[in-house]
Order: sequence, then structure tokens, then C-alpha cells
Amino acid sequence: MKRSPSILALATACTVLAVPAFAQSQGDWTFGAGIINVNPKSDNGTLAGSPATLSDDTQLSLTVEYFIRDNLGIELLAASPFEHDINIGGALAGTSKQLPPTLSLNYHFPTKGKIKPFIGAGINYTTFFEESHVGGGVLKLDDSWGFSVQAGADWQISDNGALRLNVRYMDIDADAYLNGASIGTAEIDPVTIGVSYVHRF
Repeated sequence: MKRSPSILALATACTVLAVPAFAQSQGDWTFGAGIINVNPKSDNGTLAGSPATLSDDTQLSLTVEYFIRDNLGIELLAASPFEHDINIGGALAGTSKQLPPTLSLNYHFPTKGKIKPFIGAGINYTTFFEESHVGGGVLKLDDSWGFSVQAGADWQISDNGALRLNVRYMDIDADAYLNGASIGTAEIDPVTIGVSYVHRF
């Protein structure tokens, strides 16, 4: 019996959709490289008796993920140092650099198309360094531990490669000191947006 082109096209489409895209199996590794923007929330608490805000910054990002089960991976996020302006009472008071390595447990939904969404939760450690104060004082921000959650999706572009878009929330609160005296807590709590290329090994 001769098959019509429409039936053949439908059969081909069903076959393609039945093959999981960019499927991650137990024991797989993925490596990701891209850019990430760290955008602190609009109200960053009170420092030295006045409202404080921190600027955003965009840097290079790296991720490594190991799959302990099919579609379930442990991911480490790293990045080049972020630098933030610290404004107190609407005026520039200083700057600080920070690194926010984050360890997450991610679940990648086993979809049958080229788009594979994922969610994750974990722990963030943020270390601050090279703080400066415009008045010449000694500004210090304590390191911070907090939780982190994320959601994103991979779009398969080759057998082992995908483009990734993800959004992450980090709980970052840093006690601040000027010349050794406490001036309050910087409630940074940023949302990050990342775009990267991810390769599976």
C-alpha cells in the first residue's frame, strides 16, 4: 500500500519526538561556560543609619555538573569576581568585590523534545574582598552562607551540546564594618540571570 506524504511526515515527527534530547544519564558530566548577571534586590537594608543599595555586575561563569542518577545532578557554579558599588543614602560610599560559589542539586525533566527544563536548590557561599571606602576608612564585609534556588532550560543544538538559560536566587546577607565598628547588614539577596553553552561528556 502506498503511504501518503502526510502519513510519512507524521511518522517521522513522532519518531523524532520519541527520542529524549540531551538526555543525562547516571555518571555523565557536563561543563558549562557563559556569562551571568548578578542583580541585588532594590532595597539592600540600612548601613550607617541610611538606606543602602548595591549595583549589579556581569561576569564570566563556569559550571560543572555530575549526574548521580539519571536526570539528577550535583552542580558547582563558579565565576570571575563581581564588583559592586555600595551606595549609602544615595551617595557612593565604597566598592567591594565578591565571589559566590554555589553548590546545587538539580533535577532535569526528561522531556522528549529539544527543550529540557530543570530546577535546583542548594547552598551559596559568598566571600567579599578588596573593599574600599570613598572617605578613606577601612570597610569590611563579612562572608555569607545562604540557600539558593534556580530554574532554567537547556536547548539542544548538537548530540552533546546545549544552550542554557537559567535564573537563580541567592540568599546573601553580609555584616558590614567601618573602621572596625558595625554599621549594619547588607541584605543583597540577588537574582542572577545566566546564559551559557553546556557540553556533556
